Amino acid sequence: MTEAPKRRTRAGGRAARVASRQNPGDEVPNPAPSGLPGGQYRPLTDTQCAQIVDAAFTLLSTVGIGEVPEQIKKLAKERGCEIDAEGRVLYSRDFVEDIIDSTPKSLTLFGQDPRHDFEVKKQDVRFGTGGAAVQTLDLDTSTYRPSTLRDLYDFARLADQLDNICWFTRCCVATDVPDIFDLDVNTAYTIASGTTKPIGNSFSFGSHVDACIEMFDMILGEPGAFQKRPFCKAHISPIISPMRYGEDAVDVAEAALRHNMPVNTIIAAQSGATAPAPLAGMLAQSLAETLAALVLIDLLKPGHPVIFSNWPFVVDLRTGAFAGGSAEMAILNAGSAQLTNSLGLISGVAASMTDSKLPDAQAGYEKGLTTLAAGLAGGNLIYESAGMFGSLLGVSFEGFVIDNDILGSVQRIVRGVEVNGDTLNLEAIEHSIRTEGHFLGGDQTLAAMQRDYFYPSLSDRESPDAWAEAGKTDMQTRAREQARWLLSQHFPSHIDRATDDLIRSRYQIHLSPQHMQ
Repeated sequence: MTEAPKRRTRAGGRAARVASRQNPGDEVPNPAPSGLPGGQYRPLTDTQCAQIVDAAFTLLSTVGIGEVPEQIKKLAKERGCEIDAEGRVLYSRDFVEDIIDSTPKSLTLFGQDPRHDFEVKKQDVRFGTGGAAVQTLDLDTSTYRPSTLRDLYDFARLADQLDNICWFTRCCVATDVPDIFDLDVNTAYTIASGTTKPIGNSFSFGSHVDACIEMFDMILGEPGAFQKRPFCKAHISPIISPMRYGEDAVDVAEAALRHNMPVNTIIAAQSGATAPAPLAGMLAQSLAETLAALVLIDLLKPGHPVIFSNWPFVVDLRTGAFAGGSAEMAILNAGSAQLTNSLGLISGVAASMTDSKLPDAQAGYEKGLTTLAAGLAGGNLIYESAGMFGSLLGVSFEGFVIDNDILGSVQRIVRGVEVNGDTLNLEAIEHSIRTEGHFLGGDQTLAAMQRDYFYPSLSDRESPDAWAEAGKTDMQTRAREQARWLLSQHFPSHIDRATDDLIRSRYQIHLSPQHMQ
């Protein structure tokens, strides 16, 4: 990430050390890289994990899935599945396990720029965005207002500069684009214009997918180019909890599969509402539903890559309000990652969905708890990880840059401690003890300074006096300044003018070119 202008620092030894760190030379190690393996936190014992998996398979084979579209029911019967007297399709354990075995266990997510490509595998952890906020916290007035297409573009180009956000999925809904087709096309155009990282989008109908793929081919330069390099994944929600299929998702899934588009099957049951309140029962039902979504994709196109997104959501049982920043949310999504990892599938979970309306103390601790739990549990793709507030109803520019720091800290914790000859160097310890009597400025310290320590760009570590002298700024104020600076100096230009003109001639693009420069 390009850093904002530096804050004032004191003269002397500490300032010199900071300057040395900020100008280390050509080779700068990343102390908190994305894509490192998690799995250190296991909220479930192996026995508990097996019990929940068994319960999920039992639900699929005895209760089954209701409201099955005729096309899916026909394909299931052809593959030997039973239909009960109520028309529910029953999936046997052997049948589902065969599908699990044949589902790819890794997936490359492509960006428009190849330097943003990455492979999703095992328990490697990465964070990205998501959401459908209908309100945006205005950067100038600090009040909520309806989200716009221009907001979405600004969020995309902000995420394009934040190192710890690995992909960009729509975080807000452009309420100023009322037509459903125009909304899907404009959303796809806007996020593809705002970032060269991998992207994700939801679609209302399969025909909308087809239109967006045609546009993506234009961006890549030739018909069929997207199939070779699918830089956008389709987000579908094929299950209506409890245990029913949603017919609209089948149409979208079919279109995505035709174009070799990776599919993210999102299940978001709510504890005590559309799923059991006890956490174990919640995990069992949501796992069964996500497995049913996996089966649906396999029935349509066997062996297609699937992101197995089991997002168990929590409601406050006193009021029915969504509780996205709760401790239970942290446990459930960490448990979901653990269950998916036990099946060897690509896991998608959710975190950082604070119920606070502002970047305040509540937001900080809720985001920290949920992202850390999901990361340490080994969630492959952790969604909603930047900017989401107000129980997913709001999104914030300041929140994006604050969350980028939180994600870096979490990635540092996931990395853990390396023990080797360089990091456990008794000779260096003895030398410092027998000579200077401290470790400041030593070669070992200078090496570790870059290699082992993560420095959040927004955190204030000055003394109270120095903080007061610098203006007594709080985190939100510093984040607002950095967001404004980043947005003022980065307007992606990877789509050339001729291609943009061609897209605008074929589709009604609502984002003004004047807003993109």
